[in-house]
Amino acid sequence: MAHLIDRRLNDRGKSAVNRERFLRRYKRHVQEAVRKMIGERKLSDLERGGEVRVPRKDVAQPSFGFGGGGDRERVLPGNREYSTGDRIPRDDGAAGGSRGREGGEGDAQDDFVFSLSREEFLQIFFDDLALPRLARTEFGQVQGARSIRAGFTRTGAAANLAVVRTMREALARRIALGGALAGERAALEDALAAASAAGDVGAAAELDERLRRVDRRRRSIAFLADPDLRFRHRVPRPEPIARAVMFCLMDVSASMDEEKKDLAKRFFSLLYLFLTRKYGEVDLVFIRHTDDADEVDEDTFFHDTRSGGTIVYSALALADEIRSARYASGWNVYAAQASDGDAFGADPARSARFLHERLLPFVRYYTYLELAPAGADARPSSLWAEYERLVGAAQGRFAMRRAGAREEIYPVFRELFRKETSA
Repeated sequence: MAHLIDRRLNDRGKSAVNRERFLRRYKRHVQEAVRKMIGERKLSDLERGGEVRVPRKDVAQPSFGFGGGGDRERVLPGNREYSTGDRIPRDDGAAGGSRGREGGEGDAQDDFVFSLSREEFLQIFFDDLALPRLARTEFGQVQGARSIRAGFTRTGAAANLAVVRTMREALARRIALGGALAGERAALEDALAAASAAGDVGAAAELDERLRRVDRRRRSIAFLADPDLRFRHRVPRPEPIARAVMFCLMDVSASMDEEKKDLAKRFFSLLYLFLTRKYGEVDLVFIRHTDDADEVDEDTFFHDTRSGGTIVYSALALADEIRSARYASGWNVYAAQASDGDAFGADPARSARFLHERLLPFVRYYTYLELAPAGADARPSSLWAEYERLVGAAQGRFAMRRAGAREEIYPVFRELFRKETSA
């Protein structure tokens, strides 16, 4: 008994084509649902897929139905209360909730639930965003290989059988073997005709037997033989992978409370998630600072507390030192800085000058997020005032925004990385 195993990507009950068509048709509804999920989802669950709800009235399709007129007879199974001719009392809707739900009350009936995979969720999440000055010109060491075509081979898996090439080889073999036998058969036919005309019965019988053997040999030529088989051959070819490094700089002085650190973490996570979709390998460097800076791991970066003043220059100098030592070549450098803007004395001007002269020439994009309410009445910090002078001179490498609440992080992120539309 034969057993068929369906290994297709679009197996029973699934259709990638229909999913793509649905996402294109209801793109606006799915985007709104995804943005709503972002506000309700924890940071650790940000990149996973999920279920989105689309109003059923928006996905409703026209259909034909029976009219209300005419005489009909219905057989309802399980009826033990009524018989033919009984009048069924009208339901006033006061008792029971099943009919109300059937009429469209409740989310289960009004909303169409559609499950998004992780890739589909991220595609919609970052659909209209782009990295400014995106480049993959910096390649690191070979990390993987891509399978490429390398001709044909005589052995291989059945799934890689090249049918056209195999049939071509089989046809060539049959022509080559059958051509010689065809020439031999033609010569024997001429000799047989001559012997029959001369009346030589013995020679004619021998030639006829030889002719039969040639015919048997021609019929024994296989239509398809093992030497004819050709399989598509693939070999791995090493390829360089575009790499990026993301520097996370954050002020951890006493003025940076846990709420501000949480906002910074959300912004850093969005940027890291975005970079992983654009580059094959993304490295992270966490630099925290008060009056001095040090490189730490992620847990220490977000949760450990320190006391001291605020000197931004120390973090920028350490970032430039690490970049020169570990990421001087073969890396696309991105940096994100989060601070409440507090700095001592001449440190803002010194930091802005160092950033402009030493860091910005080597980075693809540098973002500064000031954790303060964004509004017209917000008083600009000294660091913000100094950084603001770099926006025009940085030639698109530097951008700065304010955020003071969780719901502002995602709009600020989209504003920073929105695709530039050509006029």
